[in-house]
Amino acid sequence: MTRLTAEFWVAAYLRRLTLHNIPAFVTAKGDLTAGAILVKLNTLDGAAKAFQRSFDLMTGDRAWVVLAEGPEGDVDQAVNKQRSFDPDIWVIEVEDRAGRHLLEEDGLAG
Repeated sequence: MTRLTAEFWVAAYLRRLTLHNIPAFVTAKGDLTAGAILVKLNTLDGAAKAFQRSFDLMTGDRAWVVLAEGPEGDVDQAVNKQRSFDPDIWVIEVEDRAGRHLLEEDGLAG
C-alpha cells in the first residue's frame, strides 16, 4: 500500500477545511515526504488543543489523540517542545470557535 506524502496530506486537509469555511494555516512546514503532523485547534477564546497521530502497535490502527489541551500558551509550549525533538514536524493551526477540526471524518480519521 502506498503512503501519502506529508505535503500531499496537508494540502488535502487544508482544502477540506476550506470547503467547510474553517480557517487553517501551516505554522511550521516539515519534511515534505515523511514529516509527522500536529494539528492545533484554536477556539479563539484563549483555549486550544493539539492533536497528533498515534499508532497502536497491537492492532496497527492509527488515530488522532490529544497531545495537549488547555490555555493556548500551554498548548503552544507543548507544540514547541515536540518541534524541538523533531524539526521535520508539520504544524497546522485550525481556527474555529465551534471546535471543528474534521479529523474524525473519513479519509482523515485513521
